[in-house]
Amino acid sequence: MRKEEETRQAAHYDQLAARYEASYGDEWSQQYRARFVHGPMTSGMPLEGASILEAMCGSGQLAEYLVARGGEVTGIDVAPAEIELFRRRLPRCTAIVGSILETGLPGETFDAVMVVGALHHVHPYVEQAVDEIHRLLRPGGFFCFLEPHLGSLPNAFRRLWYRFDPLFEENEAAIDLDRLMDLNRHRFDFVTTSYTGALAFLLVYNSMVFRVPASIKRMYAPGLLVLEGLIERVQTRRTSCVVICQWRKRR
Repeated sequence: MRKEEETRQAAHYDQLAARYEASYGDEWSQQYRARFVHGPMTSGMPLEGASILEAMCGSGQLAEYLVARGGEVTGIDVAPAEIELFRRRLPRCTAIVGSILETGLPGETFDAVMVVGALHHVHPYVEQAVDEIHRLLRPGGFFCFLEPHLGSLPNAFRRLWYRFDPLFEENEAAIDLDRLMDLNRHRFDFVTTSYTGALAFLLVYNSMVFRVPASIKRMYAPGLLVLEGLIERVQTRRTSCVVICQWRKRR
């Protein structure tokens, strides 16, 4: 059944690849990523010369950031169209069509594995994905991820939206962070946990979900990015759209 689910997801995201690239790759989404995603996700980490896997990489927007900071990046995704975009963006990086649930890559290969908004696509196999990520990491390596999480007010709205929006697959759901942490306390140290994501996350970074035309998005994006910075100062688990975590594999 898992193979059938991944085949269906690959076809789904192949169809959406061009739309994703146009929306998530525009100037304003990139500004959101740089300030509120990439920076916090990699804060304090040594990137120069690090061997990094971007799992479920899409077209490689995080990988581009990591390469610019000296990382040696491999991307893996089940969707061939996304991997083709990744190769065009980063022709010197390794790009693999494959599953994070069973990569076939050698163990203890990477200094870091990073995931942006994709673990919640692999339900009910999130724990299996984390098992594979742990296997791939060298001792002391970092597992960094951004995901929607249970226990937030925005997730109640998201659950309803997922039911009716054809952009989303049936198995997509917020991750149970508490359960994941309980299951992995013996093999990871939890370095940082940051709750984030408000209006700019929804209407700038995720403008495609709300079908906002680019001509309108550029009118409000600058102001919302400023407002997001202010909201971040008082953000809580209950009010945030997503959580950003840094975990470190125990030696």
